[in-house]
Amino acid sequence: MNLQNVNLNHFVHAYKIAPWRIQRQWIGSVLLAVVTLAMIAALYLDVTAQAAIAGREIQDLTAAIAASEQASADLQTQLAALTSASVMEQRAEALGFRPMETVEVEYLIVPGYTAPKAEILAAAPLPQLSAPTISPEYNQSLLDWLDETLSSSSSGGLQ
Repeated sequence: MNLQNVNLNHFVHAYKIAPWRIQRQWIGSVLLAVVTLAMIAALYLDVTAQAAIAGREIQDLTAAIAASEQASADLQTQLAALTSASVMEQRAEALGFRPMETVEVEYLIVPGYTAPKAEILAAAPLPQLSAPTISPEYNQSLLDWLDETLSSSSSGGLQ
């Protein structure tokens, strides 16, 4: 007991003589808390920055897709204009072509060639649907079954 009391008095005396030790412990605890909060804030900022960058990339890709779709639609419009009947006729006439006359038509007969027969697609016959048949046991209500059971048991007991 005496040894414990002496050790306790020694620690109390040491802290009274050097109060900077307690201050150092408090400062260390506060700095540890500040460093921990700074690390959590840095992690939060990193995740937020990555999410913002990913969102911006999605916006850029969406804009690129819209621009590509617009360019594709423009090209389809140009192709439709260039391949219209009136433009193709003008281009053919500019190249020296002219409409064909009926007397200029010449048919060639190819021996062994048979014209393909047109296949007429008919709708497949629908299967005949009939009303489902339900077993009589499933058409009976609970009260009907109870009545039948009671009447059969009472009539069975009389025989």
